[in-house]
Amino acid sequence: MNIKEVFKQAFDSLWSNKLRSSLTLLALVVGVFAVIVSTTAVAVLDNFFQNTMSVMGGDVINVSKSPTVMIGRGDRSNRNRQDITFETAERMQDLLQLAENVSPDETFDRTSIIRGDEETEPTVRVVGSNQHYLSNNAYELVEGRNFSSEDIQYGRPFVIIGSNIRGKLFQTEYPLGKSIRIAGQQYQIIGTLEEKGSIFGQSLDEFVLVPYTTALRVYGGNRNIDIQVRAPAMDFIEATIDEVTGVLRVIRKVAPGLENDFEIETNDSLAGTFDQFTFILYVVGFVIGGITLFGAGIGVMNIMLVSVTERTREIGIRKAVGATKKAIVSQFLAETIFICQIGGLLGILFGLLGGNAMAVWIEADPVIPIWAVLFGFFGMFVIGVTFGVYPAYKAAQLDPIESLRYE
Repeated sequence: MNIKEVFKQAFDSLWSNKLRSSLTLLALVVGVFAVIVSTTAVAVLDNFFQNTMSVMGGDVINVSKSPTVMIGRGDRSNRNRQDITFETAERMQDLLQLAENVSPDETFDRTSIIRGDEETEPTVRVVGSNQHYLSNNAYELVEGRNFSSEDIQYGRPFVIIGSNIRGKLFQTEYPLGKSIRIAGQQYQIIGTLEEKGSIFGQSLDEFVLVPYTTALRVYGGNRNIDIQVRAPAMDFIEATIDEVTGVLRVIRKVAPGLENDFEIETNDSLAGTFDQFTFILYVVGFVIGGITLFGAGIGVMNIMLVSVTERTREIGIRKAVGATKKAIVSQFLAETIFICQIGGLLGILFGLLGGNAMAVWIEADPVIPIWAVLFGFFGMFVIGVTFGVYPAYKAAQLDPIESLRYE
């Protein structure tokens, strides 16, 4: 029997039992879908994470009260730590020798920006920092200038606007020197920024930057912040971390022998934490998919056993005209593999579409994890062989005389 006849026989077998075949195929599709959609979604996140790590440069260290990403419920002691304040950032700037470009990072408000009759959505972040914020976060000025140390010292009402704000309020006008209103306060625009895009659905351009001293006067100062510190070069990352750690322990009066009551993170440490998170997602996807596929494999075996019973007379006729046991085994194995591959291909297709829905949601590039697609394809081949061997063997062992008598 050639391959064309095998496929035709398998299709006829499926078509003659539409409901039973549909349920079996559904189980196969769901199992492969669970594996492919999880791996594709995680691959999208991983690719997106790698592409957006430039938001914080490779030589930038982030200091925070608690870890940026926590696996599980986290340590309750993290919540009991004392806040990191603007005074902490100022003292660090005075005490650090090797590290440079210390910048506080705090979102003071989310509000609308007003200019005359024009107004943005009330989702614009009002960030308070200093002259080092732009370089620490890889922002480039398109027009105007950065803050000066005097702007920070005297809390001047100056603002640097992201590209989204410029596009909304100054479509046909030159923005420098113009005034905008933020939470009832008047600010003069001294700079505009180059577009950066978005991360996890959050625009990196829908924000305004004001001197943190100005923001403290408007919004008040009892708040927990993050602090960013730049190493002088990539080779000095570890030395910079050691210096920042030592200075912070002195500032926060952490006794010798006690653990740090703050977190220091770099691109590498965040990547390591993210890898743990993605590994958990991969495992969950494979476990759920594996359990579903095991159940689907049993369903495939069941449908093939029923097929053997229904085609007992046909098997007897084939044996009577000279079909060998090998030919019978090959036919039923091929049919089982055919059924599994149909379910596998549908599961792969829907899994890729479902996984890349994550890419659409977070505005990232779509990803096709080739290894996962190959795993799905060859995995279904293995499922077909594993759960098709017994029905095929049972068909091959039928006695031709008894089979011809079967009603």
